[in-house]
Amino acid sequence: MITLAKDCLLFQLANGEQVPFSAEMISVELIGETARWIDLEMAWHAAKAVFHYFKQELKRQSVTADEFAAAMEKVLSGFSLKDSKAAQPKASVVESDLFRLAREAGGGCELLFFPSLRNEFRQHLRHKPRLVRFHGLRACVKEIMGAQRWSARCTDLEDRIVDFLRECAGTDMGRSDLAFVVE
Repeated sequence: MITLAKDCLLFQLANGEQVPFSAEMISVELIGETARWIDLEMAWHAAKAVFHYFKQELKRQSVTADEFAAAMEKVLSGFSLKDSKAAQPKASVVESDLFRLAREAGGGCELLFFPSLRNEFRQHLRHKPRLVRFHGLRACVKEIMGAQRWSARCTDLEDRIVDFLRECAGTDMGRSDLAFVVE
């Protein structure tokens, strides 16, 4: 038996075939009305989040295509509006640049970065957004680590930042209609 790569999940298709996929290999195809109310990039990030959920949170090695599709549907429906044809107002989405926060904290200084990240998250919550989006995670990690190339230590810090944001969300959000994305 061939060992499955660390960053892959086996997808069990309806015909019984099992196909290994990494998070980067997953593509999302939006059809019909769905394509009108959701951004393709957001759908791609949602697919990566669902992949992470099965692989890291549930520690699964395989998942059926139906299970994955049901989880994706649940995630994407969280972003839907009552009127799916209406565009989501920009005021309901707030964004933060993680790379900017890392630079402001001083290169290589995690001790200053994490408190400023929590403060930024809390400030966004005061505006009662529907979605809080953090971008620039990879550049942020490299800035804090002082790294030119990605390494296992970078992956560890990346995971710690995402876990920290999840912890902040769990303690500070208190709302079921709010979502956050880290990219």
